[in-house]
Amino acid sequence: MMRMFLGVMLFVTLLMSVCSDSPSARPADECSSMAVRLRAFQLKRSCNFTTLNEKQLKEIRAPITVLYLPMLYLLAFSVGLPSNMLALWVLVFRTKPQPSTTLLINLTVADCLLLLALPFRIVYHFRGNHWELGEASCRIVMAMFYGNMYGSVLCLALVALDRYIALVHPFGAKTLRSRRTSLYMTAAVWLAVLGAMLPLLLSQQTYVLDEPRITTCHDALPEEEQENYFLPYFATLFTVCFLLPFLVVVFCHAAVLRTLMAEGKRYGHAVRVTVLVLLVFIVCLLPSNLLLLLTYANTSFDGDGEDIYVPYMVSLAISTFNSCIDPFIFYFVSVEFREKARDVLCCRKNTKSSNHVSYSSSSSSSGLRSKVTLLSRSSRSDV
Repeated sequence: MMRMFLGVMLFVTLLMSVCSDSPSARPADECSSMAVRLRAFQLKRSCNFTTLNEKQLKEIRAPITVLYLPMLYLLAFSVGLPSNMLALWVLVFRTKPQPSTTLLINLTVADCLLLLALPFRIVYHFRGNHWELGEASCRIVMAMFYGNMYGSVLCLALVALDRYIALVHPFGAKTLRSRRTSLYMTAAVWLAVLGAMLPLLLSQQTYVLDEPRITTCHDALPEEEQENYFLPYFATLFTVCFLLPFLVVVFCHAAVLRTLMAEGKRYGHAVRVTVLVLLVFIVCLLPSNLLLLLTYANTSFDGDGEDIYVPYMVSLAISTFNSCIDPFIFYFVSVEFREKARDVLCCRKNTKSSNHVSYSSSSSSSGLRSKVTLLSRSSRSDV
């Protein structure tokens, strides 16, 4: 009888232990089904523990991510910030205010703001992709990064449009190239920058990983949010703030080259400017924008898409070099800018030379206008 009672008690104890284990198993399954993407990586979340698989852990800890990538940002910052500060000083304090100057100043300001966000990214990657400054600062840094990058692209397109009007349509330049028009263009650019910043400012950007013990900034987000929110956002940025400006730049520079060739004058200077601008778009900006769309659009790569993560991050770093090239575009476009930049670098304050430069630049620009005017008249008579 005692043996039977002990057997029943043992059976009840085992049954209770099985029943008590089964409820805890369900939440674990529910937790493990929660999906979060590290841009191209699929995070594994089991209840309160979040990590990556073994291959992805190697990717996020690889030297290219925590060493070479911040070195690229550091190089862009070291070259871009001094050159843009010099360009800004020359444009603001040493150049006569003109509609084209206003556009160049806004382009330089956008480049400077983008470059000022890079030290935070440099420290983030050197620290093993670990963000320690909080959610608000991460949102601000990434908003500055993307907003000013696309603001710079829009400014480049407007500078090309301004140059196109001045050389190809000189009769309409007096009305189209006014101070009021340049102010409208400036307002449109900064409204576009604000629009590009808002989704990043209003959404969570930092996520905590338990293995490795890091807090990511702009590297992880819920999968549903990626497909329903950030995919349309970055697709709109690609179309409106990259593809459309790129088409405008190609059209304007091709029209300028065609006009100069028809005039029968030297066009080597215009070719150099065109090559520099196309270099910015094709080498610096095109790869990052294409990979950005692929990163957000495709969620079915083998291995959860980690193969695209490193190329995307490297192309994003290379895209910041467009801010380094922009001052050299000014250098080739404007004779006056070259002379004023040399004066600032050499600490020269010779008013005679500056007057001579302004006179020569004004005379050369007036001569160019007269040539373009004659070209327009001759072409009309031919028609």
